[in-house]
Amino acid sequence: MTREKKRTKIGGYYHESWAYIKESRNYIYLIGLLFLVFGIVGFLFPNFFIEQIRLLVDQLLKQTDGLNTFSLVNFIFFNNLKASFFGLFLGIVLGFIPIILTVANGYVLGFISNYAVKSAGFLSLFRLLPHGIFELPAIMISLGLGVKLGFFVFSKRSDKEFIRRLILSSKVFVFIVIPLLIIAAIIEGILISVLG
Repeated sequence: MTREKKRTKIGGYYHESWAYIKESRNYIYLIGLLFLVFGIVGFLFPNFFIEQIRLLVDQLLKQTDGLNTFSLVNFIFFNNLKASFFGLFLGIVLGFIPIILTVANGYVLGFISNYAVKSAGFLSLFRLLPHGIFELPAIMISLGLGVKLGFFVFSKRSDKEFIRRLILSSKVFVFIVIPLLIIAAIIEGILISVLG
C-alpha cells in the first residue's frame, strides 16, 4: 500500500470516528450531564465516602511522588487510558458500568474541588481547568459510547448493531480518544511538574 493510500485510509477512519461521535452525541451529553450533576453534589455535600476518597488521593500521591516529567506524563496517560478503555468496553453490560463510573468520578471531582476551595480559595479551581480540557472530553466520549454499546439490546437487529457499534467504538477509541489522552497527559504532566 502506498503512503498516499495509507493516508487516505486513515483519513477515512477519522471521518468515520467523528461521524459516530456525532451520531452518539445524546449518550455523550447524558454522561456529561451526569458527571456535572454528581460533581455539584460532591462539591456541595462532601460527606460521603470520605475515608475511601482520602485513601484514593493518598495512593495517587504516593504513586506519583518523585516522578520526573516524562514518568508523570506516562503515569497519567496509562491511568486515563485504562479508565477510558474499561469505561467504553465494559459498557457491554447494558451500559451500567459507564454510568456508575461517571457518577463516582463526578462525585470524587466535586469532593476534591470542595477541599481545594476550602484550603486555597475559589481561584484554585482555575488551576484545575487546564487539566481537564482534553482529558474530560476523551473520558466522556468513552463513557458515552460505552453506554451506547450496552444499549444495543434495544435495537431491532441487535446482533448486527452490536458488531457495528463495537467496531465504530474501537475506531473512535484509537483515532480520537487515545490522541486526546496523549495531549492531556503531556499538558497535565508538565503543569504538575512546573506548578506542583
